[in-house]
Amino acid sequence: MRLLPREEKFYHLFLKQVDLISEASRVLLDGVRNGDARMAAASVEIGVLEHRGDEVIHEIFTRLNQTFITPIDPEDIHNISSALDDVLDGIEEMAHKLVAYHIDPIPRDIVTLCEITASCGNALFKAFTALERNGAIIDHCIEINRLENEADRIGRSAVVDLFNKETDPIRIIKLKEVYEFVEATIDSCEDVADVLQNVVVKNS
Repeated sequence: MRLLPREEKFYHLFLKQVDLISEASRVLLDGVRNGDARMAAASVEIGVLEHRGDEVIHEIFTRLNQTFITPIDPEDIHNISSALDDVLDGIEEMAHKLVAYHIDPIPRDIVTLCEITASCGNALFKAFTALERNGAIIDHCIEINRLENEADRIGRSAVVDLFNKETDPIRIIKLKEVYEFVEATIDSCEDVADVLQNVVVKNS
């Protein structure tokens, strides 16, 4: 089932946005793996990607308002776009907070959660690519759901450890907020997957 044909502009814009998400998540992961010095440069790079993503989302909404017949329900296009925007915004905000809060060293749990974020970005890219190729979209959506569950488990455990082991109250506040942003970003990836699954069901 081809939900969005090759020539459909909405498809290309979705894929462009997902490509930006994948790149931003890779830059973020590189930053947290290499520490505070690299994070500063990574945050700037991600900010540029987020700005480009805003332009893509603006173009999607502009086309949505100007298109009488869309390849899928306009509401689904809007929901997918909004969730994709939330993902990229979340990655940008995570990078900003890690730098602004001078979190060094960066805890291993944050690195792990950023690895999951990057995996979600890769799964989203595969899911949207599958739209064009008549592939197994659901398989990638299921993988994103699995990753989100894993992130929830790690995030909850990390917060428990934070309150049990960390003695600096300011660091507790900073890290707890970062954990919340990571989880919210991964939740947004799951929101995209949920909308894609609904689209598949409606068009099957």
